[in-house]
Amino acid sequence: MFDNEAEFLLCTLPGSIVLRIEHFGSTAIPGLSAKPIIDILVEVSSLEETKEQIVPLLESEGYEYFWRPPFNETSKPEEYYAWFIKRNTRGKRTHHIHMVEADSKLWDRLYFRDYLKEFPEKTGRYQELKHSLSKKYPNNRIAYTEGKADFIVPLTEKARQYYDSKE
Repeated sequence: MFDNEAEFLLCTLPGSIVLRIEHFGSTAIPGLSAKPIIDILVEVSSLEETKEQIVPLLESEGYEYFWRPPFNETSKPEEYYAWFIKRNTRGKRTHHIHMVEADSKLWDRLYFRDYLKEFPEKTGRYQELKHSLSKKYPNNRIAYTEGKADFIVPLTEKARQYYDSKE
């Protein structure tokens, strides 16, 4: 699903704006339980150009567009980014497309993704946490997401240090 969507985006959107496309989130990590929604991180050269050129293109294809904070409503306005939802014919979400510039903190999510792929024992711990939180908060997505932060934030920093030391 990621490959097909990435190919569609590359063929449809202006190449002068779209610079890189990455699969992230739980569906990008083999063996990890995940909602059936593909998270895609797209580097764009300019969010202003994205609003002017990409938003109309994707909306004409049925995508929903939002101007979204990266973490929560207390994010600074300059941290907001273009977010798109794609749905299937039954109205179920299939893709979340996050369009950000190169300096966005959302790129840190690739450290987390790569670290879990390289160290499966960490993936197992994350899986256990996700299952535990989903049972504890079956109808509270915010509490579920906040519960994962205590695992994700320190592991992402550890991953950043690990990969930066390899360069």
